[in-house]
Amino acid sequence: MGSFETMVLLALLRQDNRAYGMAVREEIERRTGREISYGAVYSALDRLEVKGFVAYELGDPTPERGGRARKYFRVLAAGRAALRANRAELATMWKGVE
Repeated sequence: MGSFETMVLLALLRQDNRAYGMAVREEIERRTGREISYGAVYSALDRLEVKGFVAYELGDPTPERGGRARKYFRVLAAGRAALRANRAELATMWKGVE
């Protein structure tokens, strides 16, 4: 799992594990100070879904979205396990490095 995918999963968890792409993007931008494109977030969410790390449910259609429903993503157990493994691997690699 790449560092950006890790940030997307963490942003979802910070959003009470239920967020749509724009909220994920804003969370990452706010915390990192980096400008993130919508496409990067949705591409990462698609990859994470294929890996079985996230799932989504559709919200209600809204007039401001032209009657389209918003996708609300959440981190699945496999995604949490991947985050824990990622953190452990990085901690191991950082040992002894100043």
